[in-house]
Amino acid sequence: MNALPKCEANYVSLTPITFLKRASMVYGDRISIIYEGVHFTWHQTYERCRRLASSLRSLNVGKNHVVSVLAPNIPAMYEMHFAVPMAGAVLNTINTRLDAKNIATILRHSEAKVFFVDYQFVPLARDALRLLMDDLQKSGSPEMSMPLVAVIDDIDSPTHVRLGELEYEELLYQGDPGYVPEEINDEWDPIALNYTSGTTSAPKGVVYSHRGAYLSTLSLILGWEMKTEPVYLWSLPMFHCNGWTFTWGVAARGGTNVCIRNTTAEEMYKNIALHKVTHMCCAPIIFNILLEAKPEELRHMTTTVEILTGGAPPPAPLLEKIESIGFHVVHAYGLTEATGPALVNEWQKDWNKFPREEQSKLKARQGISILTLADADVKDIKTMQSVPRDGKTMGEIVLRGSSIMMGYLKDENATSKAFHGGWFATGDVGVIHPDGYMEIKDRSKDVIISGGENISSVEVEAVLYRHPSVLEASVVAMPHPRWGESPCAFVTIKKNYGEVKEEDIIQYCRKNLPHFMVPKKVKFMEDLPKTSTGKIQKFQLRAFAKTFLISENGNLSNKKSTQVNREPPRYYHQTGSQILASSRL
Repeated sequence: MNALPKCEANYVSLTPITFLKRASMVYGDRISIIYEGVHFTWHQTYERCRRLASSLRSLNVGKNHVVSVLAPNIPAMYEMHFAVPMAGAVLNTINTRLDAKNIATILRHSEAKVFFVDYQFVPLARDALRLLMDDLQKSGSPEMSMPLVAVIDDIDSPTHVRLGELEYEELLYQGDPGYVPEEINDEWDPIALNYTSGTTSAPKGVVYSHRGAYLSTLSLILGWEMKTEPVYLWSLPMFHCNGWTFTWGVAARGGTNVCIRNTTAEEMYKNIALHKVTHMCCAPIIFNILLEAKPEELRHMTTTVEILTGGAPPPAPLLEKIESIGFHVVHAYGLTEATGPALVNEWQKDWNKFPREEQSKLKARQGISILTLADADVKDIKTMQSVPRDGKTMGEIVLRGSSIMMGYLKDENATSKAFHGGWFATGDVGVIHPDGYMEIKDRSKDVIISGGENISSVEVEAVLYRHPSVLEASVVAMPHPRWGESPCAFVTIKKNYGEVKEEDIIQYCRKNLPHFMVPKKVKFMEDLPKTSTGKIQKFQLRAFAKTFLISENGNLSNKKSTQVNREPPRYYHQTGSQILASSRL
């Protein structure tokens, strides 16, 4: 066959920006965003995004320039997912739980041209900017200047907080509503820059392409079976992998974004009932917030809410509990480098005939690859040979396809190392079952090797979650003089449950686990250290576990240690009122 021409009529670069234009044309009068007492239609959202893009261009923001934002899940955060790439620039959403030093590092590494800051985080941003200025002065970097700073104030009740001369709504007002977005001529151009959480290593800047973001969005809509006109609750931070691409996906479905500042039980239940929410995404930690709600925080739910969960393997007992109160859970697996979820546990009708407990075990698996991926496998990372599909043999999960990142910004060595043998090596240890579904057993660093036996901390945690008193559990390696390593469990107990002793937990594990997998030590804590996305920071727990002393016979030594009773650093999740009381100007 003779070569056929590729032209403007039959080839257009893929970009999720097109989802917004389509939503404004097809669902123009439908509510696009709800935030407290404010709401917009898709026609208004499209106009607001064009205005902002126009104002960014007037500030000399152009192709490949980085625009950073430090904000919670508010309308401005959502709008920038379209407005920034409409100006040809790259969006960098910053984790609001980072400290000033890390934020300054991101601003410098990304060379941010503009820095948008929600009024709630002005004190934090001011500290970060001071550190950045000091750093630039010391290093003598004439090629980089300080970013322009704009404050995002409340839409309906401005606080008039200033960190510079610019303010978000004023920029919108000044922008051209008829602005024509920058043409995306190359779908390989970057659209977003996201920094990894740094749970296992130093944060790195992960770059997404327009093509990858577009295809990932479509894959997740299909994999989750999200129908048109969903009502989506923003319980997942938009700064986390661009809200797992649902910042663009809700527009593609002509849905409604319900924005909330604080992911509390009261806020979630209130908005679910008030706006008849149909969909939400979250880490499993949110399940506990919903399950532990006070009676006065609960609201009557008239419909089932679809939840897409990921970020940490949810134990089967936790899935059973959350589904019993009106939620339907679909499990996904992903990471920043994969543009969010890469595997989705697509449910098969034949599984409906299984007992509820068996269904929960099936649902706890990570699943199969999203359609964007060309392939996903579990391999022996040294030989790159696929492991048997027996649900037992462990290897490293590897991925390849259009949803994988372009690479790490300014880090060719790390990019080359991540792309191993033509695959992206995730660092997660898993198995493949005979039906092709994958299941994570651990992070490669979290596998406990005891006397030559590999112990999956995830399997031990699943048993701990079945104990009626346990709210949260995490298992890490603890040094052992005979076996090298042994499991150490950190648990939090449900409020008002009553007294629970260490031996109670250990005896329960002995009844439900092989002897070598039973924790040798159980430490009770008020709160486990977590990242902003709900991942338990096991590196902190491992450091704490090293302070425990084990005798030759495997028991805790009576030898005194000044460190044994020291709590590891904690990262408390403040409520919005607590943050405002301490930081609002």
